[in-house]
Amino acid sequence: MKINSIFNINSEIEFEKICFEIYDFQINSNNVYKNYATSILQNKYPSSIFEIPFLPIRFFKEKKILCDNINSEIIFKSSGTEGSKSIHYVADVEIYKNSFIKNFESFYGDISNYCILALLPSYMEQRSSSLIFMIDELINKSKHPKSGYFLNDHNKLSQTINQLESTQQKVILFGVTYALLDFAKKHSQQLKKTIIIETGGMKGRRKEITKQEVHDRLKKAFKKNHIHSEYGMTEILSQAYSKKNNVFYTPP
Repeated sequence: MKINSIFNINSEIEFEKICFEIYDFQINSNNVYKNYATSILQNKYPSSIFEIPFLPIRFFKEKKILCDNINSEIIFKSSGTEGSKSIHYVADVEIYKNSFIKNFESFYGDISNYCILALLPSYMEQRSSSLIFMIDELINKSKHPKSGYFLNDHNKLSQTINQLESTQQKVILFGVTYALLDFAKKHSQQLKKTIIIETGGMKGRRKEITKQEVHDRLKKAFKKNHIHSEYGMTEILSQAYSKKNNVFYTPP
């Protein structure tokens, strides 16, 4: 099968056909998946897509998940805040790029309309993060001269946002939860053209609080009606987005 066909599905029939093509490929090429799926199905062929087994996430911590005779182009690792790290061996990084770009634009439109800012200090310390890879690419594709990372420089971030807001430039600020809360505490300001996308949790840096509490604090600090969220996983090459009320949507 041509793997990029997953980005051009136009019907349920096409979707089911590609699901079974991918299942057949994995069963014949990936020993870890083959052993797991055949044990679940007891050597029967799935009668519908709903019977196709999902590989448990823990396998990415315990085994090398990669098809036979295929090398990985890039390796992503989880942040590992809850024990051992998941490792994802990605055979074709262009699949990931296509996935997150098409996904982002389905929710927010053309990347080049935005200045992309990132406040992701804990992820910056770990360059094998799939999130950092995605943000790198979004920053590059935005082509805006002020797009970039702000490690712990909250003053510079605040100044940059103020400059962009004054020119009516549309901005997206990706931030790990604890860093956004720290930024909000020091630099409360009204943000009219800036979308805040919270991601990643506390990463052991702060006491955990509910997502609703986080968003309430951020909305109050930045006088926003809604705080957006992104949810992604090292083990999965796509993301879910929430634009309001903590309701997440996945790509088509």
